[in-house]
Amino acid sequence: MLKYFYIESYGCQMNLYDNEIIITILLKNNFKYVDNLYKADLVFINTCSIRKKSENTIYNRILFLNSIKRKKKKFLLGLIGCMSKRIDYKYFFKKKLLDFIIGPDQYKKIPYFIKSLNDNRYSYNVILSNEENYNNIIPTKLYNKNKVSSFITISRGCDNMCTFCVVPFTRGREKSKSPKNIINECKLLYNLGYKEIILLGQNVDSYLWNKKSYLKKDIINNNIKKSINFSNLLEKISKKFPNMRIRFSTSNPHDMSLEVIKIIKKYNNICKYIHLPFQSGSNRILKLMKRKYNRIEYINLINNIKNIIPDCALSYDIITGFCTETIKDHIDTLNLMKYVKFDFGYMFYYSHIKGTYAYKNFKDTVPINIKKNRLNEIINLQRKHSFLKLKKYINTTQEVLIEGTSKKNKNYWYGKNSQNSIVVFPKKKEKIGDFVKIKIIDNTSATLIGKFKSFL
Repeated sequence: MLKYFYIESYGCQMNLYDNEIIITILLKNNFKYVDNLYKADLVFINTCSIRKKSENTIYNRILFLNSIKRKKKKFLLGLIGCMSKRIDYKYFFKKKLLDFIIGPDQYKKIPYFIKSLNDNRYSYNVILSNEENYNNIIPTKLYNKNKVSSFITISRGCDNMCTFCVVPFTRGREKSKSPKNIINECKLLYNLGYKEIILLGQNVDSYLWNKKSYLKKDIINNNIKKSINFSNLLEKISKKFPNMRIRFSTSNPHDMSLEVIKIIKKYNNICKYIHLPFQSGSNRILKLMKRKYNRIEYINLINNIKNIIPDCALSYDIITGFCTETIKDHIDTLNLMKYVKFDFGYMFYYSHIKGTYAYKNFKDTVPINIKKNRLNEIINLQRKHSFLKLKKYINTTQEVLIEGTSKKNKNYWYGKNSQNSIVVFPKKKEKIGDFVKIKIIDNTSATLIGKFKSFL
């Protein structure tokens, strides 16, 4: 009887949340969770397909785990998550590299899949659902080592169909979780002593829930007047849990409303930080990417945020070297960065990923050396901006939530302020999970350095 299971995860925060969903489902079916690969009968690899590098890492990991299976420990190996829709399952089953492959909408059926494995059959199910399959599951937090902050997925899938992205094909159409279920998860976290919740979605600002439908497209067509949108949800959570910090990710510029920005301003427990990917500063490239905004619209949104929430921190995603990108397009991106002066960012060069619209219709014309050079320019510019943005905090007092011991110095704590900046400071009598006031005395390009002032 297969009993003990182990999960390792790659990619985004939503995969970490899905781990908790899977653990909850399996525990209810009398399986036992272990945090050691060598004690497991069942091993799950939760995968990411956002870039070629991610997929290559996972392919290599599958080969490595199979070498362990042959030499040291026998277990059944399964692939779950976004790569499940993209992998050549017949090849992996024929080569006996995987025993089961399960898509993101099929985790409730895992116990059945495991039974079929006991009967010596391979299992494969990657069917996407038009419903939020995990609406009534509140994930266990027993195995979450971080007892300070926790994720809550509020929506899944994406309707935007950006030409570089596989998410609509691996996660399906947009569907939102009920507000009641989300509030219940928040309540559980609060009762367990968590201090911060992070609301997750491929595009949180497009959250839209109605009793009659899970799919966003159906709600827009039929029931939008009686629906709850993201600004409504954010306000409900903030008022219900005033002593918990609230963050969210990720926003799409064309969906972020003034109402959301005003709600962030209104409530002190909603962090003054917005992650707002723009991908490119070039209108021509944005059009090729099928982003639903242009440069001016993005800048107008940034200006609204700065006018309404002057102390709001901003971060971004950039993909440099997209198909046919020219030096002019690249300069447009650098100039947008110079205009906004973001606090930090997530920067990548373009991967021509099989299955996307861009892969089928565009040529990957930018040589890899030029992609890397442009990426280095973006990184260097962002380092300068990050240093200057953090320098402004010197001699200010920041409210910091302590998350753990600094990796560089065991005598220091690290935590984050409302703007998502990392703060390190010497330990005294504080403990993990405390809110403290810290006076900022120095900074690097990535970290604020402070000294303890008082408890909150």
